[in-house]
Amino acid sequence: MGRVSQAQAQENRQRVVATASRMFREKGTAVSVADLMKAAGLTHGGFYKQFGSKEDLVDEAIAHAFDEQAAHSAVASEERAGEHEAARRALIEDYLSVWHRDHPGEGCPVSGFAADLGREPGQAARAQDVYVNGVRNRAARLATGDDDGMAQLCTMVGALVLARATRDNPISEELLRAARTALTESGTGQSEPRQRTA
Repeated sequence: MGRVSQAQAQENRQRVVATASRMFREKGTAVSVADLMKAAGLTHGGFYKQFGSKEDLVDEAIAHAFDEQAAHSAVASEERAGEHEAARRALIEDYLSVWHRDHPGEGCPVSGFAADLGREPGQAARAQDVYVNGVRNRAARLATGDDDGMAQLCTMVGALVLARATRDNPISEELLRAARTALTESGTGQSEPRQRTA
């Protein structure tokens, strides 16, 4: 078999980063390199040709997740230009939906990487910087008037994490509903969540 071209090597690298970003949000960063490479459709031996260490990949996977989220958020913001409150409510409903609870690999990196970064503080300084910026940006999208959005984000992330931990119990949907109601002040929490998280 011949050598891989630079273009193919770059494509393979991007595939590994995207796969890692999804798998780490689903299963945590303890996913083995062998399992990750298998999911990406590549050999285990190719990993160290692309990355200096697994920690380097974790950094890139977190950055990729936030870039992906920012691109999706930009599209959603353009669709609702000038309608900040409608965009904020849609974000809350999407975030606190059963779909988002059940699809962590495609979901928000704030909730997806929180536990792993909390377990290993200091070991991933670059990843933590990216994460902090992502948290601030997400909170800014929720901000209203003199509210910086941080408490709203804490409520959303906390409710989502709890809902995922209790997925097989009716309390899971209760948690999502309660947080949606508290954040939108709708009084009913009956609005139909959308199918894709922003």
